Amino acid sequence: MTAHAITTSAALDAAKRRDEQIGFLVMLALLIVAPAAIYPFFLMQALCFALFACAFNLLIGYVGLLSFGHAMFLGLAGYVSAHMAKLGTIDVGPIHLHFGPMDPVLAILFGIAASALLGLVTGALAIRRQGIYFAMITLALSQMIYFFCLEAPFTHGEDGIQGVPQGKAFGLINLSNQMTMYYFVLAVFVVGFLIIHRIINSPFGDVLKSIRENEPRAISLGYKADQYKLAAFVMSAALVGLAGATKSIVAQNASLTDVHFSMSGEVVLMTLVGGLGTIFGPIVGAFIIVAMQNYLAGFGQWVTVIQGVIFVACVLAFRRGIIGEI
Repeated sequence: MTAHAITTSAALDAAKRRDEQIGFLVMLALLIVAPAAIYPFFLMQALCFALFACAFNLLIGYVGLLSFGHAMFLGLAGYVSAHMAKLGTIDVGPIHLHFGPMDPVLAILFGIAASALLGLVTGALAIRRQGIYFAMITLALSQMIYFFCLEAPFTHGEDGIQGVPQGKAFGLINLSNQMTMYYFVLAVFVVGFLIIHRIINSPFGDVLKSIRENEPRAISLGYKADQYKLAAFVMSAALVGLAGATKSIVAQNASLTDVHFSMSGEVVLMTLVGGLGTIFGPIVGAFIIVAMQNYLAGFGQWVTVIQGVIFVACVLAFRRGIIGEI
């Protein structure tokens, strides 16, 4: 590269970082004041799904791996977190532990750990294949987790886990207050978002992007592509677990809805509508989809049709998603 090209590239990178910083500050300011105009519970739901979509985008947008089974991490983390917050028991084979109802922060950490462990196992199996085969393997594994959640004693089958206590975070912050809970969820979202942003803009993230663009070349340069993809898969699973565990505390329940394969389809929709491979696109997509589900609920089953029409319109009008086009 010539000196001029290097200077131009550095200037573009600096401009991109500046735009992202401005975008983050604007987003944060809007989210801080949003409860004054919008129902806080809706915002909390949207933030959980936004984090879910951002974690999914980390995998598909920056590694090029399309997972049709990411709902298994959202749902399992929700079940584990809800169970630990309500009962705090571990009863697996010869292990019988009883802690009692847990601090919601500890319950969320248990949910993250469960999703990360599941991500390690499923990722080790799935990354052996690419393209549609990878997607189908993740879908099959997700269906296995769905039936596990349906039959496992601690999930209570189709009834799910109800009446999850919101408790006090760190033993001090009373989450039963709606506004306190909102800012707790906002803090969780910001932490998750910044972790994803750091991953993307690190040397590790650069390797992931090179694998997405040209995997054989990355391998020829000495990078162990499978190990990088597995690491990204586990990170994505853990961050999805953070979203699912937080959502179960917010909604005070965990149900089969979050582990159903249709939820994996919804997160694909959120990411594509907002902008695949963009840092803010999944957030915009998540808010749009959650808003449609909430404010168009009166149309019943027609909501799915309306979503389909809007999705087709977005694909035709915004080929790179709303944020991608902007």
